[in-house]
Amino acid sequence: MQSIAPLSLAESWDNVGLLLGQESRELTGPVLLTIDLTERVLAEAVAAQASAGGSYHPPLWDPIKRVTADTPRGRILLGAIEHEIAVYSPHTALDATPGGITDWLAEGLSGGSDGKIAGDSRALTPRLRRDESQQCKIVTFVPEKDLEQVRNALASAGAGIIGNYRVCSFSTPGEGTFLGDESTLPTVGQSGRLERAREIRLEMVCSRAALAIAMEVLDRFHPYEEPAVDIYDLTPRPDRHAGPGRRLVLDQPGDQLDLGAVDAHAGTSAASGITRAQPIAEQRWGGGAGFAQAAGAAARTSRRSSRDLAAGVASANGAASLGGLRRHAGFCAGECRRGPGGRRSLLVCPSGDAGHRGGAGRGRGAHACESRP
Repeated sequence: MQSIAPLSLAESWDNVGLLLGQESRELTGPVLLTIDLTERVLAEAVAAQASAGGSYHPPLWDPIKRVTADTPRGRILLGAIEHEIAVYSPHTALDATPGGITDWLAEGLSGGSDGKIAGDSRALTPRLRRDESQQCKIVTFVPEKDLEQVRNALASAGAGIIGNYRVCSFSTPGEGTFLGDESTLPTVGQSGRLERAREIRLEMVCSRAALAIAMEVLDRFHPYEEPAVDIYDLTPRPDRHAGPGRRLVLDQPGDQLDLGAVDAHAGTSAASGITRAQPIAEQRWGGGAGFAQAAGAAARTSRRSSRDLAAGVASANGAASLGGLRRHAGFCAGECRRGPGGRRSLLVCPSGDAGHRGGAGRGRGAHACESRP
């Protein structure tokens, strides 16, 4: 599951991953997938002799003080434990991952197919990625004859790792100057005199965990009495294809938002189509919790409140309600707005996601979008 929806993509407030069970335990039976782990779903899992259940919404949310059979959640947890059914929830990690829930919606709304989105799609809030081996960069300056010795020493301490590559470095020739007092013993030149030396600037990435030993090794193998060393923190890289919500610029702007295409894509029965007075060229939406980012993006260029957006009130120019889409397809449809150059955009999010911040047992009718002030 983590290869499909890495937990690092989940929202900080979310409760994702293995919620019940042992990671090292072998799966001996089928895995049942569900949106919500209800008592009825648990009974189905028990009947199928499932060894694990993948629940999109986490059945464990608020801190609990007791687990008894007096509550639905208690009965679910007790039943899963009794029948040794592990419970895993990807939730917002599955929303944000490339090819996940939000991109699946983008495919249907853009008229794409076969896993391809018909337009330029990007996350409303791009996730920041930084490998542990590239948290900082070590820069030092060495004589050319000692370059390989220092580079290999740093690599042996864990520096210079980029993905599956080792001993990664960059070197640039230059000139260094120094003037040592009478107490110094310079490797090049003499003390008490300004010296100029041809040196190589050596750069290697490093993790914070390996930084201390890398510095110790550098001091040991660098030929200089006082080596010059710079350490830089590296900024995480934004990934425009991962993160909550999506902004989609369509390949082919059209006058009609074809909900029939959404029906076929999602297996629902919403409506045939909504005709707009202006072409829809751009869409913004969020899967569940991503709705907040989508609503915020639209609010910056619209006077309508997030409550209006959540209720599916179209702009005055569109003058059409998307309530049918919200009720039947399980989406919370938002506003089609006019953007720069007369473009139109749409906010859509699947119901029941953000609504589950309150815990298990709340269905689609308890979508948080509808209760936001």
